Amino acid sequence: MGSRQARDMVHQVVDALAQALACPRQVVEATVLTLVAGGHVLLEDVPGVGKTTLARGLAAAVGGSVRRIQFTPDLLPGDLLGMNVYSRATESFVFHPGPIFANIVIADEINRADPKVQSALLEAMGEGQVSVDGQTHHLDQPFIVVATQNPIELEGTYPLPEAQLDRFMTCMRFGYPQTDTEERMVMSDHAFRPLQGLRRVVDVEQIQAVRELCAGVRLSQPVARYLVALTAGTRRMDGVSYGVSPRGSLQLAAMSRAKALYEERDFVLPDDVRWAAPLVLPHRLVLEDAGYGSSVTDRAHELVGTLIERTPVPRVGDR
Repeated sequence: MGSRQARDMVHQVVDALAQALACPRQVVEATVLTLVAGGHVLLEDVPGVGKTTLARGLAAAVGGSVRRIQFTPDLLPGDLLGMNVYSRATESFVFHPGPIFANIVIADEINRADPKVQSALLEAMGEGQVSVDGQTHHLDQPFIVVATQNPIELEGTYPLPEAQLDRFMTCMRFGYPQTDTEERMVMSDHAFRPLQGLRRVVDVEQIQAVRELCAGVRLSQPVARYLVALTAGTRRMDGVSYGVSPRGSLQLAAMSRAKALYEERDFVLPDDVRWAAPLVLPHRLVLEDAGYGSSVTDRAHELVGTLIERTPVPRVGDR
């Protein structure tokens, strides 16, 4: 598969989703590119703006196995990962896989589950496998978690732990649609069924091939130095207790490669890093006045925006 074919394939997925949904195209692009980069995505916004619909639309356009999990306070780790059940026929325990065993897992309202269930996702998201009763079970690839959460409803929710937030490659918000977009949406005769006409655009084997091509996009030393300057800069910022981890640097590089591939290039530019940084970095910051809600998210985005503006961009000929 060549870079042009990969780019066209990704554009087809983005175009199909953007045509079917009322959410901003840049959000659709970032979600699809997270899949291409091999990461997981957290969609955070107020109810009713289309977070779950986008997750379902991505699953419909890509194909493969899809499972939707409604996270609730009474959900148990075994309900998510699966469990060993005794079989009288074989007189042994047989593993029954849970809904986590799918190519695309939609974790709806993930912050409604208690911490022990959220922690059960860590191994799956970080290593592509789960461990149950001392046995390791590998997940099918590609594997992506598309999670949604509501940042304004505090009752009955549990803030995601920092270790889990660090596993999400990107975190983004929709915002309310433009007035003309919302007008077209309410006038449509299939407003409550936006995915009705959406068909599969690519299959999981093609996505896996695009992922492998994306991993080979070249990242030069000057661009790598610029990227690390951004992530390391978050660790020295006023008002930040803990900055971006090395995992964050790796995921920023992966997302930048996906953006370069999307633009039909086999090398990363500083502009790719600048585009990816607001998606990859803010949710990883632990602020000194850390709380829970949209105000903390806004503050983290402001800090990252300031850091991007103040960090020198490498010039042509830098080594």
